[in-house]
Amino acid sequence: MGVTFPLLAACGGEEEFAADPNALIIYSSQHKEVTESWAKAFSAKTGIKTQIRRGQDSSMGQQIVEEGAASPADVFLTENSPAMTVVERAKLLAPVEAGTLSSIDPKLVPTSKDWTAIAARSTVLVYNPSKLPAGQLPKSLMDLQQPAWKDRWGAASGGADFQAIVAGMLAQKGEPATAAWLKGLKTNSKTYQNNIATMKAVNAGEVPAGVIFHYYWYRDQAGDKAGTKNTKLHYFKNQDPGAFVSLSAGGVLKSSKKAKQAQQFLQYVLSPEGQKVLVDSGSMEYAVGKGATSAPALPALGTLQAPPVDPFTLNSDRVSKLMTDAGIL
Repeated sequence: MGVTFPLLAACGGEEEFAADPNALIIYSSQHKEVTESWAKAFSAKTGIKTQIRRGQDSSMGQQIVEEGAASPADVFLTENSPAMTVVERAKLLAPVEAGTLSSIDPKLVPTSKDWTAIAARSTVLVYNPSKLPAGQLPKSLMDLQQPAWKDRWGAASGGADFQAIVAGMLAQKGEPATAAWLKGLKTNSKTYQNNIATMKAVNAGEVPAGVIFHYYWYRDQAGDKAGTKNTKLHYFKNQDPGAFVSLSAGGVLKSSKKAKQAQQFLQYVLSPEGQKVLVDSGSMEYAVGKGATSAPALPALGTLQAPPVDPFTLNSDRVSKLMTDAGIL
């Protein structure tokens, strides 16, 4: 007789998921190619079977909270850290082993030590020089709320990536300044489905500039440049909200019945071999493991002059409320 696996309710319109009790279950909102590369390499190295359930940052974090201690998930991987803090605030994470945390810069380790950074991405302004000469670039991301920028920039403001950027702004600038900026966004910006659509709109001259994460541009540049040939990147630096660096996160569920293997997986992800898997996947995200080298095309992470924002306290719930109040969500 065959084994019947539990069918879990779908989140965000996904198909039902049949959890294999013999596999390490990885809930992931990280990029498909990155997660699959890590899982495949980990299984080849250890012989531990893995199974991936994919979803979006916010819906997957909420899914785990809804499942609670009954969740079949052993590991949770996110694109941006606010999704992980949702699960952390629900007290559903187990502490990450000290040996794993020693693999990365202490600045990337939360004080709770309940999860860890596994990759990073930088906020950038993609612009079309024929529509926006370099001499006219905004000095700060905050400038885009000004009337002079009406209809001159775009963003995927409904996505988790952009909401992570707003969470960084909220942590750095506070609620009044963030609310004012969101009001300007509602008035001035054009909304696109995702970062790629934003980038392509800038490339086509639909808007002079767009706020995205860096790796979309570099991935296109590594290919046929079809979506970026008419564009350049502007790094705000100077600890500006526009220089915000978002961390992808990894954590182990407290309810995991395969805790040892789950901790082993996180350790592998941050090992030199695991970080090389990230780089070789072509995702163009930053490696964060000690001694790891990111893709040569990327400016070094330490040169971006990111703002001193504590990524472990980013409040996605408050961001959703502010963006809803502004009529954006």
